[in-house]
Amino acid sequence: MPVKGEKLTDPTSGNIIEFIDTAKDTDGKFVKCKVTINPAGKFIPKHYHILQDEQLEVISGNLGVWYHGKTTVHSAGDVVFLKKNTPHNHYNAGPGPLVYSHTSIPGLDFDYFMETLGGLGTEGKLVNGWPSTIQQIVSNRYLQSKAMGAGYPVFIQKLAINIIAPIACLFGYRAVYKKYSGIEIPE
Repeated sequence: MPVKGEKLTDPTSGNIIEFIDTAKDTDGKFVKCKVTINPAGKFIPKHYHILQDEQLEVISGNLGVWYHGKTTVHSAGDVVFLKKNTPHNHYNAGPGPLVYSHTSIPGLDFDYFMETLGGLGTEGKLVNGWPSTIQQIVSNRYLQSKAMGAGYPVFIQKLAINIIAPIACLFGYRAVYKKYSGIEIPE
């Protein structure tokens, strides 16, 4: 279970996720993490969240954001609000580490997604800081915090989510792993 103050470090990239407020802490209103991303450029694919808005506040470094077809770069003190159902991308746009707070509103189970992401990272199971396509499909099937790929037909993504995810679970994939969170979804 994600807990306030928990830090997860990806040994390959050195990226860090620290839980500031979990969904349990806020009665589900939001999840807030402090994220440190080392220079890597655009590694998170363009995506959108179905049920959640995001707020990103830069603490240090340079945050690149692609939103509404436009790319902007933000520095310390800047706050960026990303509306649900709107394709976007955010990444380290600078030569040094990027540190920012990432708030997901409402929280739903975003903290479990981040904890799974952190756990996979500690085991070296991320590619450029992001889970495999099959892992993303499983997460989108079983978590409320869904992120759909921008630029891909929704019906194909939903088809993959409904067909591939249950099969992937037979091979050990989970949206939330017991070894990272103490619970497993799906059981």
